[in-house]
Amino acid sequence: MSVREIRDMAVVGAGVMGAGIAQIAALAGLTVYLFDAREGAAESARQGLVATFDKLVAKGKFDSATAQAAAARLRPVNNIAELADCQLVVEAIVERLDAKRALFAELESVVADDCILATNTSSLSVTAIAAGCRLPGRVGGFHFFNPVPLMKIVEVIDGLQGEAWVGETLLALGERFGHVAVRAKDTPGFIVNHGGRGYGTEAMRILGESITDEAGLDRILREQAGFRMGPCELFDLTGLDVSHPVTESIYAQYYQEPRYRPSVITRQRLEAGLLGRKSGQGFYCYVDGVQQVPEEPAVPVVANLPPVWVSHVRPAYRANVVALLENLGATVELGLRPSDEALCLVLPLGGDATSSAKAEGLDPLRTLALDILLPLDRRRVLMTTPVTGPGWRDAAHALLAADGVPASLIHDSAGFVSQRVFAQIINIACDMAQQRVATPGDIDRAIRLGLGYPQGPLSWGDALGAETILQVLDNLHTFYRDPRYRPSPWLIRRAMLGLSLLTPDN
Repeated sequence: MSVREIRDMAVVGAGVMGAGIAQIAALAGLTVYLFDAREGAAESARQGLVATFDKLVAKGKFDSATAQAAAARLRPVNNIAELADCQLVVEAIVERLDAKRALFAELESVVADDCILATNTSSLSVTAIAAGCRLPGRVGGFHFFNPVPLMKIVEVIDGLQGEAWVGETLLALGERFGHVAVRAKDTPGFIVNHGGRGYGTEAMRILGESITDEAGLDRILREQAGFRMGPCELFDLTGLDVSHPVTESIYAQYYQEPRYRPSVITRQRLEAGLLGRKSGQGFYCYVDGVQQVPEEPAVPVVANLPPVWVSHVRPAYRANVVALLENLGATVELGLRPSDEALCLVLPLGGDATSSAKAEGLDPLRTLALDILLPLDRRRVLMTTPVTGPGWRDAAHALLAADGVPASLIHDSAGFVSQRVFAQIINIACDMAQQRVATPGDIDRAIRLGLGYPQGPLSWGDALGAETILQVLDNLHTFYRDPRYRPSPWLIRRAMLGLSLLTPDN
């Protein structure tokens, strides 16, 4: 059976997700039957969608004729038996395996044998849901993201027993809805929730090592790395009651894979009820819904700046740093060794200030590390050794912030902040490609759209350099001795061959 054209579909569960799916389906020209076990919920959802259509007309998104036609296609029903003629039923009910299995068993007694049964589950196995069905081959995942009309991505998931035409039909329908439809194997977290494990878990590990504080962490990852929100801000917005259980679930489903290891920080905060915005306090406090962010430490005033010596270990990076320092008015020592009066800057990739100072035979009291992986015109990040003298620290801070570009000071950390987070995100995406969770292109598109990243993780890896990311991971793995940082075979091979991380295997 080839791709089927869907004309009549049903949505079971008329909450926020179900209503969102019904909205885009009705606007795409489908007749949509709405059913909810709660009395009056389906009709209430229809009324809410009609009001939404009117608001969109007022904003000029489409004309009143389009709104009226879409509203006319919404059909609330009071009995599940009224879904008998639907070609597709999408469930958007409670996230419990027993509830979804029971619903699909009931639906199988009502609909035709060629009706697709689709689940909007975000964390349950599509294969496990289908296993309770008489015809498991017609069950597929159709995972949208909230808010459905604005999040233009849908994951189509093939269960182990799913028939090819089901996934192909759902892909075509997702595109008809105006979304980017990507196809995934039935693995924990699918694409987006799986790929999203690197950002928050590595950020919490950094916070747990007291490398910086919450506001400092967010500033670095927002301003230096370019993420739309810092991890603490994001946890507060989502709510730890939502985000932490997902992390624990994926970690458990992957049998304690170290790359997905949750943090005790988020578990303790969840248990304390510090959920974020919804509770008035999370990583930040909220007064009348407004986030209270502590001011950034002031740049120290240093009357007489010392000369600066820059490590020769990475010549290409060194040239950029020397040019910047000279533009900032610094006296740069160009010799192979620093004088006894020089501030020493090292430029590690995946390493820390202490290890770099030791390896290069430098005085750790006057050594700091500068993060050179990312552009130096947004926010600069300096790392001290445990014994860096306050005067040397303040001199480096004053100098690197002299042109108004903010500079963050962090404690010693293999891989700084951004290097660690990027390496983890990219490595996880590489391993998803290695596992054939989806095509490299679909992995990149889904994570970029689903998580709001400026770039997809594999594209990011190409921009930063696969060899560079591999070096960061190798150094992190050597320092921490933690399998969390072992590089994916996908990354290793493409770095060795000089290939793009988006290159699929032949």
